[in-house]
Amino acid sequence: MAYLEPREFVTKMVDAGEQKIFMTTRDTYIRSLMAGAILSLAAFFAIAVITNTGNLLIGAILFPVGFIMLNLMKFDLLTGAFTLVPLAVIDKRPGCTIKKLLRNWWLVFLGNLSGAAIVAFFASFILTYGYQTDGGAIAEKVSWIGESRTLGYQEQGIWGWMTIFIRGMLCNWMVSMGVVGALISTSASSKMAAMWMPIMLFFYMAFEHSVVNMFLFPFAMIMGGDFTLVDYLVWNEIPTVLGNLVGGFLLVGLPLYLTHVKTGK
Repeated sequence: MAYLEPREFVTKMVDAGEQKIFMTTRDTYIRSLMAGAILSLAAFFAIAVITNTGNLLIGAILFPVGFIMLNLMKFDLLTGAFTLVPLAVIDKRPGCTIKKLLRNWWLVFLGNLSGAAIVAFFASFILTYGYQTDGGAIAEKVSWIGESRTLGYQEQGIWGWMTIFIRGMLCNWMVSMGVVGALISTSASSKMAAMWMPIMLFFYMAFEHSVVNMFLFPFAMIMGGDFTLVDYLVWNEIPTVLGNLVGGFLLVGLPLYLTHVKTGK
Protein backbone atom coordinates (compact mmCIF):
# COMPACT_ATOMS: atom_id res chain seq x y z
CA MET A 1 0.00 0.00 0.00
CA ALA A 2 1.11 3.60 -0.69
CA TYR A 3 0.15 4.78 2.80
CA LEU A 4 2.21 3.76 5.83
CA GLU A 5 0.69 3.33 9.27
CA PRO A 6 1.83 5.83 11.94
CA ARG A 7 4.05 3.35 13.76
CA GLU A 8 5.86 2.64 10.49
CA PHE A 9 6.48 6.24 9.48
CA VAL A 10 7.38 7.37 13.01
CA THR A 11 10.00 4.62 13.13
CA LYS A 12 11.25 6.00 9.83
CA MET A 13 11.47 9.42 11.49
CA VAL A 14 13.75 8.00 14.19
CA ASP A 15 15.80 6.19 11.53
CA ALA A 16 16.15 9.45 9.60
CA GLY A 17 17.34 11.27 12.72
CA GLU A 18 19.96 8.57 13.32
CA GLN A 19 21.18 8.77 9.72
CA LYS A 20 21.58 12.54 9.99
CA ILE A 21 23.65 12.23 13.18
CA PHE A 22 26.14 9.88 11.50
CA MET A 23 26.30 11.68 8.14
CA THR A 24 29.76 13.00 7.30
CA THR A 25 30.57 16.68 7.72
CA ARG A 26 30.98 17.12 3.96
CA ASP A 27 27.67 15.48 3.07
CA THR A 28 25.76 17.28 5.82
CA TYR A 29 27.09 20.67 4.75
CA ILE A 30 26.48 20.14 1.02
CA ARG A 31 22.96 18.82 1.51
CA SER A 32 22.16 21.70 3.82
CA LEU A 33 23.63 24.28 1.45
CA MET A 34 21.47 22.95 -1.36
CA ALA A 35 18.38 22.94 0.85
CA GLY A 36 18.95 26.56 1.87
CA ALA A 37 19.52 27.60 -1.74
CA ILE A 38 16.43 25.85 -3.13
CA LEU A 39 14.12 27.13 -0.40
CA SER A 40 15.50 30.65 -0.89
CA LEU A 41 14.90 30.47 -4.63
CA ALA A 42 11.31 29.40 -3.93
CA ALA A 43 10.91 32.37 -1.57
CA PHE A 44 12.28 34.71 -4.26
CA PHE A 45 9.82 33.18 -6.71
CA ALA A 46 6.89 33.59 -4.32
CA ILE A 47 7.77 37.23 -3.58
CA ALA A 48 7.93 37.95 -7.32
CA VAL A 49 4.53 36.31 -7.82
CA ILE A 50 2.96 38.28 -4.95
CA THR A 51 4.49 41.55 -6.16
CA ASN A 52 3.33 41.03 -9.74
CA THR A 53 -0.17 39.74 -8.94
CA GLY A 54 -0.92 41.49 -5.65
CA ASN A 55 -2.29 38.15 -4.43
CA LEU A 56 -0.70 36.52 -1.36
CA LEU A 57 -2.71 33.32 -1.80
CA ILE A 58 -1.21 32.63 -5.23
CA GLY A 59 2.26 33.04 -3.78
CA ALA A 60 1.39 30.69 -0.91
CA ILE A 61 0.02 28.07 -3.29
CA LEU A 62 3.21 28.13 -5.38
CA PHE A 63 5.87 28.49 -2.66
CA PRO A 64 5.78 24.79 -1.57
CA VAL A 65 7.45 23.72 -4.83
CA GLY A 66 10.82 24.55 -3.25
CA PHE A 67 10.18 22.51 -0.10
CA ILE A 68 8.94 19.59 -2.18
CA MET A 69 12.01 19.65 -4.45
CA LEU A 70 14.53 19.75 -1.64
CA ASN A 71 12.80 16.98 0.31
CA LEU A 72 12.58 14.69 -2.71
CA MET A 73 16.34 15.18 -3.14
CA LYS A 74 16.91 14.40 0.57
CA PHE A 75 18.48 17.77 1.28
CA ASP A 76 18.43 19.02 4.88
CA LEU A 77 16.75 22.01 6.51
CA LEU A 78 17.43 23.11 10.07
CA THR A 79 13.70 22.99 10.78
CA GLY A 80 13.56 19.31 9.85
CA ALA A 81 16.70 18.54 11.85
CA PHE A 82 15.06 20.09 14.92
CA THR A 83 12.24 17.56 14.58
CA LEU A 84 14.01 14.35 13.57
CA VAL A 85 17.49 14.32 15.09
CA PRO A 86 16.40 14.49 18.79
CA LEU A 87 14.29 11.37 18.28
CA ALA A 88 17.40 9.25 17.70
CA VAL A 89 18.83 10.55 20.99
CA ILE A 90 15.73 9.97 23.12
CA ASP A 91 15.30 6.54 21.51
CA LYS A 92 18.85 5.79 22.74
CA ARG A 93 20.14 4.68 19.37
CA PRO A 94 23.79 3.55 19.73
CA GLY A 95 26.21 6.45 19.43
CA CYS A 96 23.49 9.10 19.23
CA THR A 97 24.51 11.70 21.81
CA ILE A 98 23.65 15.33 22.60
CA LYS A 99 27.11 16.33 21.37
CA LYS A 100 26.51 14.73 17.98
CA LEU A 101 23.03 16.24 17.83
CA LEU A 102 24.47 19.73 18.36
CA ARG A 103 27.15 19.04 15.74
CA ASN A 104 24.44 18.16 13.22
CA TRP A 105 22.39 21.26 14.00
CA TRP A 106 25.42 23.53 13.69
CA LEU A 107 26.49 22.08 10.34
CA VAL A 108 22.95 22.27 8.98
CA PHE A 109 22.65 25.87 10.17
CA LEU A 110 25.90 26.83 8.43
CA GLY A 111 24.93 25.00 5.25
CA ASN A 112 21.45 26.57 5.11
CA LEU A 113 22.92 30.01 5.76
CA SER A 114 25.50 29.56 3.00
CA GLY A 115 22.89 28.50 0.45
CA ALA A 116 20.55 31.32 1.44
CA ALA A 117 23.34 33.91 1.20
CA ILE A 118 24.33 32.71 -2.27
CA VAL A 119 20.77 33.07 -3.56
CA ALA A 120 20.40 36.48 -1.86
CA PHE A 121 23.44 37.61 -3.86
CA PHE A 122 22.15 36.09 -7.11
CA ALA A 123 18.67 37.61 -6.63
CA SER A 124 19.98 41.07 -5.80
CA PHE A 125 22.45 40.97 -8.70
CA ILE A 126 19.93 40.05 -11.38
CA LEU A 127 17.32 42.53 -10.12
CA THR A 128 19.79 45.41 -10.30
CA TYR A 129 21.83 44.39 -13.37
CA GLY A 130 24.94 44.06 -11.23
CA TYR A 131 23.87 46.79 -8.78
CA GLN A 132 23.45 49.41 -11.51
CA THR A 133 19.69 50.00 -10.96
CA ASP A 134 17.37 50.15 -7.94
CA GLY A 135 15.73 46.73 -8.32
CA GLY A 136 12.21 47.97 -8.96
CA ALA A 137 9.00 46.80 -7.29
CA ILE A 138 10.40 43.53 -5.96
CA ALA A 139 13.25 45.34 -4.21
CA GLU A 140 10.78 47.78 -2.69
CA LYS A 141 8.54 44.92 -1.52
CA VAL A 142 11.31 42.90 0.09
CA SER A 143 12.75 45.98 1.79
CA TRP A 144 9.35 46.70 3.33
CA ILE A 145 9.07 43.07 4.52
CA GLY A 146 12.51 43.23 6.10
CA GLU A 147 11.78 46.45 7.96
CA SER A 148 8.31 45.47 9.15
CA ARG A 149 9.49 42.09 10.44
CA THR A 150 12.40 43.50 12.43
CA LEU A 151 11.73 47.10 13.42
CA GLY A 152 8.00 46.41 13.53
CA TYR A 153 8.56 43.74 16.18
CA GLN A 154 11.13 45.89 17.98
CA GLU A 155 8.53 48.63 18.49
CA GLN A 156 6.49 46.18 20.58
CA GLY A 157 9.40 45.31 22.89
CA ILE A 158 9.31 41.96 24.67
CA TRP A 159 5.83 41.24 23.32
CA GLY A 160 7.13 41.68 19.80
CA TRP A 161 9.97 39.23 20.55
CA MET A 162 7.48 36.73 21.97
CA THR A 163 5.29 37.17 18.90
CA ILE A 164 8.19 36.17 16.65
CA PHE A 165 8.95 33.20 18.91
CA ILE A 166 5.37 31.94 18.72
CA ARG A 167 5.20 32.52 14.98
CA GLY A 168 8.39 30.44 14.75
CA MET A 169 6.71 27.67 16.76
CA LEU A 170 3.63 27.70 14.56
CA CYS A 171 5.81 27.73 11.44
CA ASN A 172 7.77 24.62 12.33
CA TRP A 173 4.63 22.88 13.54
CA MET A 174 3.46 23.10 9.94
CA VAL A 175 6.85 22.62 8.26
CA SER A 176 7.52 19.52 10.34
CA MET A 177 4.13 18.16 9.34
CA GLY A 178 5.45 18.52 5.81
CA VAL A 179 8.63 16.65 6.78
CA VAL A 180 6.49 13.88 8.24
CA GLY A 181 4.24 14.02 5.19
CA ALA A 182 7.21 13.01 3.03
CA LEU A 183 7.47 9.79 5.07
CA ILE A 184 3.83 8.66 5.19
CA SER A 185 3.75 7.22 1.68
CA THR A 186 5.90 5.38 -0.81
CA SER A 187 4.20 7.22 -3.68
CA ALA A 188 5.89 10.38 -5.00
CA SER A 189 2.58 12.07 -5.79
CA SER A 190 1.22 11.32 -2.31
CA LYS A 191 4.39 12.67 -0.72
CA MET A 192 4.04 15.90 -2.72
CA ALA A 193 0.41 16.40 -1.70
CA ALA A 194 1.19 15.76 1.97
CA MET A 195 4.09 18.24 1.89
CA TRP A 196 2.25 20.93 -0.04
CA MET A 197 -0.67 21.47 2.36
CA PRO A 198 1.12 22.55 5.59
CA ILE A 199 3.77 24.59 3.73
CA MET A 200 1.09 26.61 1.96
CA LEU A 201 -0.53 27.29 5.33
CA PHE A 202 2.65 28.55 7.02
CA PHE A 203 3.54 30.84 4.13
CA TYR A 204 0.09 32.40 3.83
CA MET A 205 -0.08 33.03 7.57
CA ALA A 206 3.36 34.75 7.51
CA PHE A 207 4.80 32.48 10.19
CA GLU A 208 8.55 32.78 10.74
CA HIS A 209 10.88 30.22 9.14
CA SER A 210 14.54 30.52 10.12
CA VAL A 211 15.94 29.36 6.77
CA VAL A 212 13.62 31.50 4.64
CA ASN A 213 14.67 34.42 6.83
CA MET A 214 18.36 33.65 6.23
CA PHE A 215 17.61 34.62 2.63
CA LEU A 216 14.90 37.22 3.06
CA PHE A 217 16.61 39.62 5.47
CA PRO A 218 20.09 39.75 3.89
CA PHE A 219 18.31 40.20 0.55
CA ALA A 220 16.24 43.03 2.03
CA MET A 221 19.35 44.71 3.45
CA ILE A 222 21.09 44.58 0.07
CA MET A 223 17.96 46.02 -1.55
CA GLY A 224 18.02 49.01 0.77
CA GLY A 225 16.01 47.92 3.80
CA ASP A 226 16.55 50.37 6.65
CA PHE A 227 17.54 47.97 9.43
CA THR A 228 20.83 46.57 10.72
CA LEU A 229 22.33 43.10 11.05
CA VAL A 230 21.81 43.32 14.82
CA ASP A 231 18.14 44.23 14.27
CA TYR A 232 17.76 41.15 12.10
CA LEU A 233 19.48 38.79 14.56
CA VAL A 234 17.83 40.05 17.76
CA TRP A 235 14.40 40.89 16.40
CA ASN A 236 13.95 38.02 14.01
CA GLU A 237 16.49 35.23 13.46
CA ILE A 238 17.27 34.29 17.07
CA PRO A 239 13.65 34.09 18.33
CA THR A 240 12.65 32.41 15.07
CA VAL A 241 15.28 29.68 15.46
CA LEU A 242 14.23 29.07 19.06
CA GLY A 243 10.56 28.99 18.11
CA ASN A 244 11.27 26.61 15.22
CA LEU A 245 13.10 24.29 17.62
CA VAL A 246 10.27 24.21 20.14
CA GLY A 247 7.55 23.89 17.50
CA GLY A 248 9.18 21.11 15.52
CA PHE A 249 10.21 18.95 18.45
CA LEU A 250 7.45 19.53 21.01
CA LEU A 251 4.49 19.84 18.63
CA VAL A 252 5.42 17.18 16.05
CA GLY A 253 8.38 14.90 16.76
CA LEU A 254 7.84 14.16 20.44
CA PRO A 255 4.04 13.63 20.39
CA LEU A 256 4.33 11.21 17.46
CA TYR A 257 7.20 9.34 19.10
CA LEU A 258 5.47 9.04 22.47
CA THR A 259 2.16 7.82 21.06
CA HIS A 260 3.38 5.54 18.25
CA VAL A 261 6.79 4.21 19.37
CA LYS A 262 6.91 4.57 23.18
CA THR A 263 3.19 4.16 23.64
CA GLY A 264 1.46 4.38 27.04
CA LYS A 265 0.85 1.22 29.00
